[in-house]
Amino acid sequence: QVQLVESGGGLVEVGGSLRLSCVASGQAFSRFAVAWFRQAPGKEREFVAANSRHGTYYADAVKGRFTISRDNAKNTVYLEMRSLKPEDTGVYYCAADSTIILSSIRNTRGYDYWGQGTQVTVSS
Repeated sequence: QVQLVESGGGLVEVGGSLRLSCVASGQAFSRFAVAWFRQAPGKEREFVAANSRHGTYYADAVKGRFTISRDNAKNTVYLEMRSLKPEDTGVYYCAADSTIILSSIRNTRGYDYWGQGTQVTVSS
């Protein structure tokens, strides 16, 4: 089992920045693929970014503005968000999986472990 706990969300103005953190516990984190997803009210959960042995991937909507990184020594994955827009508002979830295949890396069904989410609100 892996437990994931996100933090760092909050209220920020358009154009601002936030850094989300996700701390993992329970298993050797370094071999896991990790990802961030988000869910806006009334919408499905959508892929934001992922990092795995296959590489690093971003949704088109955040490419160039968001950066995913990880510190395996701290069992932590980060999402650095810059130039935030109102459409970035939502609950951001951290996800992890030890056996994900490349074709599933942008799919919620590819991940076995999820955090509880952290709210990000971008005000205009």
